[in-house]
Amino acid sequence: MPPSTSIDHPRRLPLVVTADEALLDDLLRLAALAGTEVDLAADPIAARSRHSSAPLVLLGADQAEPFLRARLPRRARLIVVCRAGQDHVWQLAEPLGAEHVAILPAAEPWLVDRFADHDGTATAPGPIVGVVGGRGGAGASVLAGGLAATAARRGLRSLLVDADPLGGGLDLVLGWEQLDGLRWPALADSDGRIDPTALVGALPTRGDLGLLSWDRGEPLPLPAGTMTAALDAARRERDLVVVDLPRRPDEAALAALHATDQVFVVVPAELRATAAAARVVAGIRPHCAELSLIVRGPAPGRLRAREIARSLDLPLTGTLQPEPRISRGLERGESPGAVGRGALAELCQRIVSRLVDAPAQAAR
Repeated sequence: MPPSTSIDHPRRLPLVVTADEALLDDLLRLAALAGTEVDLAADPIAARSRHSSAPLVLLGADQAEPFLRARLPRRARLIVVCRAGQDHVWQLAEPLGAEHVAILPAAEPWLVDRFADHDGTATAPGPIVGVVGGRGGAGASVLAGGLAATAARRGLRSLLVDADPLGGGLDLVLGWEQLDGLRWPALADSDGRIDPTALVGALPTRGDLGLLSWDRGEPLPLPAGTMTAALDAARRERDLVVVDLPRRPDEAALAALHATDQVFVVVPAELRATAAAARVVAGIRPHCAELSLIVRGPAPGRLRAREIARSLDLPLTGTLQPEPRISRGLERGESPGAVGRGALAELCQRIVSRLVDAPAQAAR
């Protein structure tokens, strides 16, 4: 295995979206107190290209309604900033997916802390990608495990996150059920503030691959804030975070979707699977920054991958062919893609390279 390396990601700054000059002056002053620069956009059109990648978005009350009309993807770490008396903002906060409404001047010290948490002085955190099955048994968990294992084989610090409480536990996919370490139930009562180093250090880990999974106990409700805080902490400490998502997302899974930079939908090359995937895609598309398709063979009716992509209106990332040895390996506790050979390994290598190499080259 090559030595562990970190990726140089482009520097990302908090994004302030407002055309209110007085409010902008206040927010620039608060950012300066926190010792950070900010990125600026006057409206949703100007913000669109930076909205999903910014570590934090502060949306002025003057742009709340235009933002809602623009139908930008919902995301984590969105704060609406207003002044006392702008009561209409509270009605818009939930449809916007805002985590907080900050009322000035009372919220000024709190906003300084938020700016300081995302001060842009360090390199930007690694990407978060999601994987979801178009129907049950599509192979999404295997692909998620393969992506995380492939990144680790490259010497990248990767983390596999299980966002499906009814999936049986991703530790079984990796063969890690006997490894000690923190699972989701231990975080269920979290107050939403999670120390990144402490979290990663407490998880089951082998080499550069870590895992945050459910156990086989009774499923517990996981607050959306806990998922958001855990992923935010994870991406600060990891070069790549891979999230295995349920087809019917609960509040925590929706929070995970909002945090992703890319989501891959795995669909078997079958007519009924494509019809089922259409419903899954319709449900998650409004919550994702970017969606793409992976088609898994065989195709008993000779349904082609590009036909499925057109039907679902998704770009095609790649295809997978059956690999019986992967199924046998899972029964023996072998991680998918661990040996680095075969169709799954090749696809994972291509995806990981695109995710981590292109941003690093763009930063140079």
